[in-house]
Amino acid sequence: MAERRKFKKRFCKYCESKVDYIDYKDLGLLKFSLSERFKIMPRRLTGNCKRHQELVTGAIKRARQTALIPYIVDRKNVVENPFENLK
Repeated sequence: MAERRKFKKRFCKYCESKVDYIDYKDLGLLKFSLSERFKIMPRRLTGNCKRHQELVTGAIKRARQTALIPYIVDRKNVVENPFENLK
């Protein structure tokens, strides 16, 4: 009989640090919710609660509109650390 795998429960890091507002200009905070191709990562991977995931999504969308984060990344030239170029 197959044993059930026990996964570590993920906690919302924004709830732990009691963050009320996520600023779209703070790229250091947003980079943990983006993949290497600058896609927004889902809640099940990041461990964010629903409220903070919505705030993160809104902040990432604002940062994309102001050209702080690119919308798309070239498929052929995937950068290992995409936040090296951003300041």
